[in-house]
Amino acid sequence: MTSLQQSAWQVLQCRDPDEKIRLAQQVAEQWQAGELSLTASQAVDRLPIPGRPDQPTLVSPQKMPRRSMNSQAGRNALIHAVTHIEFNAINLAWDAVYRFADMPKDFYSDWISVGLDEGRHFLMLRDYLRDNGSDYGELQAHNGLWEMAFKTDHDVLTRMALVPRVLEARGLDVTPGMLTKLESAGDTRAVEHLQLILREEIGHVRIGSRWYHYCCEQRGVEPQSHFRELVKTYMSGLPRGPLNIEARLMAGFEEDELAYLQEMSQ
Repeated sequence: MTSLQQSAWQVLQCRDPDEKIRLAQQVAEQWQAGELSLTASQAVDRLPIPGRPDQPTLVSPQKMPRRSMNSQAGRNALIHAVTHIEFNAINLAWDAVYRFADMPKDFYSDWISVGLDEGRHFLMLRDYLRDNGSDYGELQAHNGLWEMAFKTDHDVLTRMALVPRVLEARGLDVTPGMLTKLESAGDTRAVEHLQLILREEIGHVRIGSRWYHYCCEQRGVEPQSHFRELVKTYMSGLPRGPLNIEARLMAGFEEDELAYLQEMSQ
């Protein structure tokens, strides 16, 4: 029987977005049918860069230009940035499936489901770009999300704490402001896309919270104080607020965690 780990590695290594998403769907169907084994079939490799197309060119976040959403070019730039995040999120989900052994079966089912959602988001946003005279890869992008994935590839607890609950949760905070600007520009299609993504990303962050708390319980670690320590250790600073308190509570954050994050983001 083929291992889930080996199949997830194939998804991760695939460079073409369409083929990556097609392969992910195939693996998900095999997993649901009970055709994949949880027995690891290979040593786990570090992955500085997962499978990705040659474009977009990656630059530091500080070099990403700011553009007004009053023009289509500016809105394309925003949607391109979100499209790249969604592509990275596909790889993040499948890296969790590939990398972290000896977790409950539901862990793998959860992250496979997240990976499928992220693929659907990617295709939806890429269609928007193509219908508005652009395409994924035409603009620059940054790699901050995957860089943190690489830093946390040694430990599932650290990964669950910092990638879903810090970096990906940041999308819960900034999306309402994006929606306000897109609504003002009259771009109802972009608004509908980001509203859908926001609703589903709450669930994705909640999955991260679920497995973070599971890992803490397994190790006898107090989750809230440990979360603060991980943020201090791995994060040079948090983006400025405001936080989307309602969305973060729905995503599994505790009140004192949010108070700490608010203080850190001042």
